[in-house]
Amino acid sequence: MAANYWESTQRRHWQFTKPQLDELRENLEGEEPTLVQMYPLPQLRHLSIYFNQQIARLGKRLGVRQQAMATAQLYIRRFYTKVEIRRTNPYLVIATAVYLACKMEECPHHIRLVVSEGRTLWPDYFSSDTSKLGECEFFLISEMSSQMIVHHPYRSLTSLQGTFSLTQEESALAWSIINDHYMTDLPLLYAPHIIALMAILLALVLRPNQTGVQSASGSAGSIASAAHAALSQASQTKAGPNEKQGGGARSKVQRLANWLAESNIDIEAIVDCTQEIISFYEFHEQYNEKLCREQINRFVKARGLDK
Repeated sequence: MAANYWESTQRRHWQFTKPQLDELRENLEGEEPTLVQMYPLPQLRHLSIYFNQQIARLGKRLGVRQQAMATAQLYIRRFYTKVEIRRTNPYLVIATAVYLACKMEECPHHIRLVVSEGRTLWPDYFSSDTSKLGECEFFLISEMSSQMIVHHPYRSLTSLQGTFSLTQEESALAWSIINDHYMTDLPLLYAPHIIALMAILLALVLRPNQTGVQSASGSAGSIASAAHAALSQASQTKAGPNEKQGGGARSKVQRLANWLAESNIDIEAIVDCTQEIISFYEFHEQYNEKLCREQINRFVKARGLDK
C-alpha cells in the first residue's frame, strides 16, 4: 500500500489528461457501435448524477460513511473507462462498488445484506443471487488491476483548515464541494490536494451564506470571476517579485492567494478544476432523473442484464 499519493497506483495508473479520457471512451464506443446506436444514453454528467443518487440511496440504507461512498464512485468511474456501460447492469455495478469500497475502507457489510438492499431498491433490475455480486466484484477488481487504494481530498482539506483559519461552515461547504466533484472527471484528472484547494477557494469565495454552490448556480459567472481573480493574483505574485503585504487584516481569499504564490502548487490546475466544477453545477440544472432512469432501464431489460 502506498503511504502517500505521489507513490500510489492512483497517480501512476489512474491519472489521465482530458484527451486521454476522451480517447478511452471513444474507443469503448467504437468497439460496440451497434449497441451505442440501439441504446442511446444520457450525457456523461447526467449519468454521473444518476449513479451518485443511487449510491447515496444504497449507502443510506446500509449506513455507509461518506468516504466509502466516494471510493465507490471512483471505482465506478475507473471501471467505465475500461468497460462499455451497455455491456453491464449498472445497478449491479453500483452495489458491487459500494460492497467493495466498504471492504477497502474497513467498514464491511455482508454480501447478503448488500444484495438484499439492492433488491429492495431496484427490484426489477437486480438479482437476489449473491453469486452475481461476487462475480461482478472479481470483474471490477480485474478491470482495475487490483489497484484499489484511493487517496481522497478530504485529508488535504482537514490538514489545511488551520492554515486558512476556515470556520466550521466554510469547512462544511468545502467538504460538500469535494463530495460533488466525484460526479465529474476531476478525480481522474487531478491530484487530491488540487481538488481540496479548489474546494477551499470556492468555499471562501461563496461564503457559507448559501446552502451550497448549487444554490448559487444562477450567479456562476460572478463566482468564477471572483475565483479566477484570486488565482490570477497568486499567479502574478508568483511571476513577479515576491513582496509581502504589510500588516493589516487580509481576507482569507487573499491569504490563500498569497499562500499559493509562495508554494509550488500548479495554479493552472486549480483554475481548470474551478471551471469544471462551476460548469458542472450549471449543467446540473438540466438534469432529468426520469429520462436517465428510462434510458438505463431500457438496455438493462432489453439485453437481459437483470437476470
